[in-house]
Amino acid sequence: MSTRRLRSEDYNDYSSTDVTPEGSPSGGMNGFAHPESYQRFGETNGTTWYQTLIHLLKGNIGTGLLGLPLAVKNAGILLGPLSLLVMGVVAVHCMGILVKCAHHFCYRFQKQFVDYGGAVMYGLESTPSTWLRTHAVWGRRVVGLFLIITQLGFCCVYFVFLADNLKQVISAANGTTNDCSSNRTVAMTPTMDSRLYMLSFLPFVVLLTFIQNLKVLSIFSMLANVAMLGSLIVIYQYIVRDIPDPSDLPLAAAWKTYPLFFGTAIFAFEGIGVVLPLENKMKNPRQFPVILYVGMTIVTILYISLSVLGYLRFGADIQASITLNLPNCWLYQAVKLLFSFGIFFTYAVQFYVPAEIIIPSLVARVPERWGWLVNLLLRVALVGVTCVLAILIPRLDIVISLVGSVSSSALALIFPPLLEIATYYAEGMHPLIIAKDIAISVFGFVGFVVGTYEALVELVAPAAAVVNSTSVVM
Repeated sequence: MSTRRLRSEDYNDYSSTDVTPEGSPSGGMNGFAHPESYQRFGETNGTTWYQTLIHLLKGNIGTGLLGLPLAVKNAGILLGPLSLLVMGVVAVHCMGILVKCAHHFCYRFQKQFVDYGGAVMYGLESTPSTWLRTHAVWGRRVVGLFLIITQLGFCCVYFVFLADNLKQVISAANGTTNDCSSNRTVAMTPTMDSRLYMLSFLPFVVLLTFIQNLKVLSIFSMLANVAMLGSLIVIYQYIVRDIPDPSDLPLAAAWKTYPLFFGTAIFAFEGIGVVLPLENKMKNPRQFPVILYVGMTIVTILYISLSVLGYLRFGADIQASITLNLPNCWLYQAVKLLFSFGIFFTYAVQFYVPAEIIIPSLVARVPERWGWLVNLLLRVALVGVTCVLAILIPRLDIVISLVGSVSSSALALIFPPLLEIATYYAEGMHPLIIAKDIAISVFGFVGFVVGTYEALVELVAPAAAVVNSTSVVM
């Protein structure tokens, strides 16, 4: 086969067509390309391993991290971290399955890359079932729908997080001191509604989403990582001091609150939607599996340590976002601003996925000279939708937990194991691997059902039971 690299302008999504990259032989069942004999190229100007790692960390470290101490409270000081570890291992394993299956179809069909929806579609086409093969295209559509709901749901909660943190800083500005030794009660200064803060962020977020090159975006992503790392260091140094006796904390909480833990935890492991887009944009995609496991190991360690230390430090008083438990002094107010800075740029990374699903197909329907304008208008419209939803939905934290229980469970836990069975069953699979995949999918489905039920119960709870509900961010 030809080993020339495709130029950036030729780097199309062949996973949605029956066309193979120019110069690549098509392969049938007897023409499988072995990984060692098929050199898969990325973009000539693609992202490096370091830039990809930056994006992977950025796509997984967000507002969900700050809600994990409360999640541990809902599970128990022993059951919580153990469950987080198990969920982390399972989630990363499912990411690995997704990448493996995508590579399998790249080798099989000699394609430049295959996205999540394409992998599911080809997986269904590989099954012995005639009905599934006939309706395989619905695999792509269903995955696309879940990706759009999940990623835009994350973007909605980012608007709330940005607005409420800025509002808290401004409201407490007159009473904020340099004394960080105590968490004094500060009289809040009246300020404008959080929804007006959301509207004030809207034009800046729109401009950010106009950046469509992941390599350029990696610069801002790196700055965001530095800002969030700095804020996390400050949070860590505070919560490790003066940890009270943990003997009063329950080892396992009531089972009724455990589904809330599941919803928060699966929301935190939010990065499966960006895995294949990041891998597809790499200069050397062969490096991605190592990057995935290194990056997600860092993420899992961070999740467990912050959640456990945060719950140990604040106990039953832990709030939905650990930043709300910090003292009202300038140092910790700066932490809110730094983390908000990081979340601002995280929006662009999460927005990239639904934009790549929705926009290209719509732009292709208009004359080429209008393509750039339609592209920008669609980005404005999608960002506007996330902002409007953030403004209109009073309990956005519960709605995002609902979206996480439904979409994140499906994308991160249910679909990948079933995809592995569909992809390799006809070629022969060990019964233990099939049993493992079925067990993971069942676990994800149970979490989906129970987590969705509990989220709906919380959603219809009387508003009087919620204190400043829009300021709660999972």
